[in-house]
Amino acid sequence: MGVKVRDLIARKGADLQLESLTGEIGLDREMTTPEASSPGLVLAGFTKRFAQGRIHVLGQTEITYLASLDPAARKHSLETFFTFDIPCVVITKGQQAPAELIELGIAKGVAVVRTKLKTSEFYRRLKPFIDEAFAPTTTVHGSLADVFGVGLLFTGRSGIGKSECVLDLVERGHRLVADDLVQIMRRGNDVLIGRGHELARHYMEIRGVGLIDIQAMFGVRAVRQQKRIEVVVQLADWDASREYDRTGLDRETTDILDVAVPRVTIPLNPGKNLTVICEVVAMSHLLRYSGIDPAQRLNERLINYMAERRELQAYLEEDNE
Repeated sequence: MGVKVRDLIARKGADLQLESLTGEIGLDREMTTPEASSPGLVLAGFTKRFAQGRIHVLGQTEITYLASLDPAARKHSLETFFTFDIPCVVITKGQQAPAELIELGIAKGVAVVRTKLKTSEFYRRLKPFIDEAFAPTTTVHGSLADVFGVGLLFTGRSGIGKSECVLDLVERGHRLVADDLVQIMRRGNDVLIGRGHELARHYMEIRGVGLIDIQAMFGVRAVRQQKRIEVVVQLADWDASREYDRTGLDRETTDILDVAVPRVTIPLNPGKNLTVICEVVAMSHLLRYSGIDPAQRLNERLINYMAERRELQAYLEEDNE
């Protein structure tokens, strides 16, 4: 997976204040890693640890160094630089590009781009874009809602009632993120962000009714663009032969993009108030996040009570007076 220089300029050119100094040349080259760095010592001839496949940024230090060299030495330094696989070169602070840099960029088919931003600011604005562009992604069949600030991802077989449950939550004041198709992206090591497809975002299919526009029907407060996924709510048909967790001590998890996410399995049978249960799932998650675990507290209370009873019983058995 890669990101073309052309895409970077098209999507972030205004924010990063980018201008191509080599025209259309090199704009179809791809960045193959979500990193950007300065060429470092390669300009001085040390090439053993040069990082290829990433954007290379020439700040004031690098441009000043190149300007200090005589034309022959400067050309030799840049020729060594361009022997590596470089998607593009960015010059910061609006500095004047050395003529040799432009000539070699055109000859090698590498875009030379300039920005008016300072080097540190350029890195700061660039990082979110390349992190998202290279982030692992997947798509799941389900519905995603924001319930009390907790991202609940509803999964289960088709027709089990995921959309109807989320619709009821929206009617109770919670927010829809995506229905039917949830696009999930991993940020960093353990953060999963879910969103809907851009064409079907905030639309919901209700069997027997058809498609409804949640934002138009309930207002902008009833929707949000994306949400971190914190709990998976698995809706399942009631199975009398199956054992279900009744204490909350045996917690389940499910892996999404190599991230373990808490999972709650809710068996469905007539008369169950699913919406309230889902609100309780969200509130229980918030309680555990703040350090309060009701199931664990009750378990410890029972253990302590039984220990005290054993001590009292042992004392009474040994009391011969």
